[in-house]
Amino acid sequence: MIRLSTTAWEIAAWLAGAAALGTGAYLYLTRKRPSAAELEHARRHFLVHSGRIVDGMLLDVCEIDAADGGRLTMLLFNYRIGGVDYECSQDITVLRGIVDVVQIRAGFPCSVRYQPGTPQNSIVVAEEWSGLRMGLPVLRARDEPDAVEPVPPQPKTARPKARRAKAPRPQAQS
Repeated sequence: MIRLSTTAWEIAAWLAGAAALGTGAYLYLTRKRPSAAELEHARRHFLVHSGRIVDGMLLDVCEIDAADGGRLTMLLFNYRIGGVDYECSQDITVLRGIVDVVQIRAGFPCSVRYQPGTPQNSIVVAEEWSGLRMGLPVLRARDEPDAVEPVPPQPKTARPKARRAKAPRPQAQS
């Protein structure tokens, strides 16, 4: 059996460490990075499961030209948190199967999910959740048969106040 000196063991340990570090760096640099669409999907998923909800207002739906030559459908909305107004937009191009753009009207109320630590990170629509309302509530006219007649307020009657009998005070004895 060959006995190695302490120096040889140290050199072998350093070489093994350097090989492990090199392999780790190579795997880190050549890993599959998530695409922009995957990152956006993960952000929407995170907000659906951990975001808070606040009331907002739809401002507009517009289409803009993308850098790659395509068209992006943007949903513009605003909301208020803690006295601060936020005006944001969300790309809903990939959500066209869920959102009917024709039904979205400016000025309609909506629900907005936002991240509590960074309220500018917000969404109105995701794959699993939608803050869009179907429309404004329909109010029925008085002459429709299903309309409920309001009950007139009853006049308040004055009731006498109940008085509590006072207990006699004990007399001080001299």
